[in-house]
Amino acid sequence: MLGLGLALWDKTWQCRYLDTTRRKDRAEAPAEDAVRRDLERENERLRRDIEKLRQELTESEKKVTDLERQLGLRQQNSTTSSKPPSSDGLAGKQRDRGSSRKKSCRKSGGQPGHPGHWRGLAPAERVNAVVPLYPSQCLHCEKPFTQRDRTRGLQGMPRRHQVTELPQIKAQITEYQCHTLGCSACGQSTQAELPQEANGNFGPELAALIAYLTVTCRMPRRVVMETLEQVLRIRLSLGSVQSVWEEASEAVAAPCDELARRLPEEPVVNSDETGYRTNAEKRWLWALVASNFVLYKVAATRGAEVLTQLLGAVFAGILCSDRCPSYLKYHQGAAQLCWAHYLESAVIQSDSSSPL
Repeated sequence: MLGLGLALWDKTWQCRYLDTTRRKDRAEAPAEDAVRRDLERENERLRRDIEKLRQELTESEKKVTDLERQLGLRQQNSTTSSKPPSSDGLAGKQRDRGSSRKKSCRKSGGQPGHPGHWRGLAPAERVNAVVPLYPSQCLHCEKPFTQRDRTRGLQGMPRRHQVTELPQIKAQITEYQCHTLGCSACGQSTQAELPQEANGNFGPELAALIAYLTVTCRMPRRVVMETLEQVLRIRLSLGSVQSVWEEASEAVAAPCDELARRLPEEPVVNSDETGYRTNAEKRWLWALVASNFVLYKVAATRGAEVLTQLLGAVFAGILCSDRCPSYLKYHQGAAQLCWAHYLESAVIQSDSSSPL
C-alpha cells in the first residue's frame, strides 16, 4: 500500500508540474510573439535603410564619374589633346617653360676642345666688290710702306672679311606710252594697246611681295602700306594693297584647284589644323601635306565635312593625323595616328600615375 501511495503521489506531482509548465508557457507566449514582431519590424527597417544607402551609393558613383569626366575635359590642353596652344588658357597642366635637365657644373658656352662654328664666307662669284687693304707702316720699326712694298713685300694670302648689306632699293617704274597713228587710207586713228603683262598698275614681283606680307606674314593692310612706303619708297593706298592681294588670289586659284584635284589620289597625306582668324572671325586653317606639295584650306569649321570635301567620302590612301575627333569620325579607310601625340599622352599618364 505504501508503494501504491508513493506512485499515486508521484503521478499527481508530475501532473501538477506539467499543468504549471503549460500555464507558464501560455503566459510567456504573448511576450515572445511581441519580441518576434519587433525583430521582424527592425529587420524590415534595416532592409529599407540598406536599399536606400545602396541607391545613394550608386548615385554618388555616377556623380563622381561625371565630375571626373568634366575635370578631365577641363584639364585638356594642347599638351594632352589636339587643341591648339592658343586655346590653353589656364586649363590643364601647364607647359614646362624651363629645362628639365639637371644643372651642370660646367660653365656656359663652348667647352674646351669643342670645334667652333661660324658664318662661312660667300663664294668669290657672289662677291659684288673687293676692297684691298694694306698697312700704312711697320708695327715694329714704324717704317712707312711704299707702293713698291705692296707688290714686293706681299706675304701669303690676305685675311678675308665680308660685310653683307642691302643695296639701295628703288622701285623700277616703267612707263608705257600708247601712241596714236592716223591712217592715210581711211583717215581713222588707231591707238596702240597695252601688252598683256602691263594691264595692271603693279608688276608681278611687287604683287608677290604684297601677297607674301599679307598672307604668309599675316601683316595688316595698313602695315603693308607703311612698309612699302618707308622701305621701298612706294606709295600705295589701302585700296591698292587690297586690289593687288585679290589679283594674286585670282592668279593662284587655278594651281590650287589642280592640287586639290590631285590630293585624293595621293598614297599618303598628313593632315592637321589650327585656329585662324579672318576679319576678326574664327576660322580654321587646314594643312594637308602630300609627297611633294602642301595644300592649305581656310574653313569655317573643324569638322569631318572638310575632310570629305577635300579627300572624298573615303580616302584611298593612308591618312596620318592626331586623335582629333574629326579624323576619328571621318576614318573609313587606312589611317595612321601620330606617334608623337601617342608618346606625349603616354608620358603624361605615366607622370600622373606616379606617387607624389
